[in-house]
This record gives sequence, structure tokens and C-alpha cells, in this order.
Amino acid sequence: MTNVTVIGAQWGDEGKGKIVDWLASRADVVVRFQGGHNAGHTLVVGNQTYKLSLLPSGLVRGKLGIIGNGLVVDPEALLAEIARVKAQGLNVTPETLRLADNAILILPLHAAIDRARETARGDRKIGTTGRGIGPAYEDKVARRAIRVADLAEPETLADKLDELLLHHNTLLAGLGAETFEKQALLDRLLELAPQILPYAEPVWERLDEARRSGKRILFEGAQAVMLDVDHGTYPFVTSSNTVAATAASGSGVGPGAIGFVLGIAKAYCTRVGSGPFPSELTDETGRLLGERGFEFGTVTGRPRRCGWFDAALVRQAVKVGGINGLALTKLDVLDGLTELKVCVGYTIDGQMVKRLPAAPRAQARALPVFETMEGWTGSTRGARSWAELPAQAIKYVRRIEELVEAPVTLLSTSPERDDTIMVKDPFDG
Repeated sequence: MTNVTVIGAQWGDEGKGKIVDWLASRADVVVRFQGGHNAGHTLVVGNQTYKLSLLPSGLVRGKLGIIGNGLVVDPEALLAEIARVKAQGLNVTPETLRLADNAILILPLHAAIDRARETARGDRKIGTTGRGIGPAYEDKVARRAIRVADLAEPETLADKLDELLLHHNTLLAGLGAETFEKQALLDRLLELAPQILPYAEPVWERLDEARRSGKRILFEGAQAVMLDVDHGTYPFVTSSNTVAATAASGSGVGPGAIGFVLGIAKAYCTRVGSGPFPSELTDETGRLLGERGFEFGTVTGRPRRCGWFDAALVRQAVKVGGINGLALTKLDVLDGLTELKVCVGYTIDGQMVKRLPAAPRAQARALPVFETMEGWTGSTRGARSWAELPAQAIKYVRRIEELVEAPVTLLSTSPERDDTIMVKDPFDG
């Protein structure tokens, strides 16, 4: 058996939470490896709905959850999320949740500079959540960030806050925003330290031990390949690398440990926030997809932009993301549509291409080239085998496989965890 890494193959919000929850029944450990509390996973378990941002989805299955070093962690948000899911009956303790001691902390000043910058951009906003993720990653790269382990050293905290405030207060003042006082931040961090530190450890040691003992590890990504800071629709991207390779660096394992890479994609396409979206529908069909799919951001609550499945985009994600197989979600949202379209490429200034270019203005000029397919009249909702699917729905799935050059490994037909068709168990490699 092998490990499995789950990543998004579009612009996020593809239903990763359900798939990770479903796969966690066969895993021993579930690891989040990048992002922050700007990402969200919704899990529907019977009558209970869990909305997770920082906590690994496997906790709902009673599996050990690990927050890796690749994340930026808002300690206030983490503790609030733990309290919320505990109130829903989940068991979250230092025995069930571990936090990398070298993970970066998000402080209130990060959120403040995030919001101030977005306001200053005016019409050129990039659509951040304003939660401080980008500025925290900037501090990490600039080597001035506060890490989880620093909470155990008050003198280290005090010294690092001097450097942080020198940088951030200068920027905040220049943007006309309120600045921060060192003592208030230091006092709050020291107050949070005894609540956070019991979860902290060098998680790479635990993961190495798990791997050596033959335990199955499920690596859980946030956002998606087309939001990757290198490979996505820059600058309308997140602030971390979202491709499968980050599972290794973001948790402290070797690249050979990430195993089978499962890319999650909706049977249509959505995007939250600004940025190019060639296959977007702004008509009645787009509104219908949004209503049927309950397309609102888990974290932001913002309505998602909806459009036809973009095979050229997902094919690009398959290549750069290292995807071995796809989990296709929300097939049931397309039930009853008489005609479907799939984007197979783009024309840019009259030239046909099968990838989104790197340059922003070229991305904005990309016009979709659609292939039209017949829809189906039967229902796919709740199907748990190929035999329960309408023939035209199967034809649609097979065409997607051809266009993206990757097999469909799992097929999700409703938000319920068991309404899933498994073509191949990813843990079989």
C-alpha cells in the first residue's frame, strides 16, 4: 500500500473535504501541508456539517491529524476552530492533533496589512481573504517570522516583535492604517503560548516513524493548482505552493513519501474572487450551476463564479501538479441539462493554445474554445456504481479523461460521504 496526496485541480472549492474524509477511513494519519485559514473544507456527516479551515479533515474520522510546517497558523483561529468542533462532539486533544513546531504564526498585524493593501489597490484588488496569509508567508521568506517554537521563549518573542513592528508599522502608517504596540502583542502571545504549545512537536519525526512502521499517510492540500504561487494565474493566486511536491517540503518527508497524487475537480468549474476564468458563465446556466451546487465559499461566504468544465486548465494542473488520477465531484449538478460544454483550449489573438499563458494580459485575452456534448435526463445523484449512471453521463466522464490525460479514480455523486464510486483505491498506488 502507498500514501496518498490530495490536491485541487482547478481553483479550489472542488470538494476536497469530502474526498479526504472518505479516504481517511483507510488512512492512519492525515496531514495538512500548506495554506492557512483562508482555505475551507466542508464535511457532511449524517445530520452534522463540519467546516474546517486549519484542522485536518481526518479528525472527523478519529484519525491523527497533523498541521505541517508548510502552513501559516493563526493561533487565535486555530483555538477557535478547535473549540467549535469540540462543541460538535469531535475529540481534539494533543493526542489527536499535532502541530509542527517550525510552522509560522499569523499575528493581527498580518491581517491588518493584508486588508490595508487590498483597500489601497482599489479596482485592482486580487481578492485576498484579508486574513494575513500572504504577509505571514512574506515574513517567513524574509526570515523575520515568529514560529510556533518561539512561543516557549519570551525573550525570542520580544526580539522578533521589534523587527516585525519596525517593518509592518512603517507599512501600516504609510497606508494610513492603525499601527501596533509591542507590549500588547507580546502579552497576547504569552497568554496563548500554554494553549498552543501542548500540540507542538517536530512532526517530521512522527511522520518518519509512521512511514517506517508501514502506516498509511494521507496528505491534504488546500486551494488548488491554478492558485499555486508559481504555476497559477498569477497574481490572482494564493501565497503558497499548492502542487503535490509541497506535501514533502510542507510536512518534513522525502519526495518519495507522497505516494499517489489524487487531483480533485468538479464536473464543471468554479472560482472565488478575482482573476481570469475563460469558461465562466454569466448567464442563466451559470446561475443554475451556482444554485444547484450551493456555490458559496466555505471561509468567505462569497458566491463562486461558475462555468463549464475547463479541460485545458485541468490538463495543465495534471502536468504541473503531478496528478496520477482524478476525483470528479458534483456530477449530479449537471443532471437534466440537455446540452453540456467542455472547454478544450483557448484562442489568444486568433491563435489556438491548450494552456493558460503566464502573462496576465494574455490570460485576460484567452477566449474559450468549447466542445458541445449531449446531456442526460436521468439522475446521477447518490449513485455508487457505474451501472447506476446514465450512459451519457459515463460518456461525459470518459471524454474528460481523454482531454485531461488522466484517469478518473473516484466519482462523487452527492455531498454524502458514501455516495462515491471508486474505480481504483488510491492507496493501492
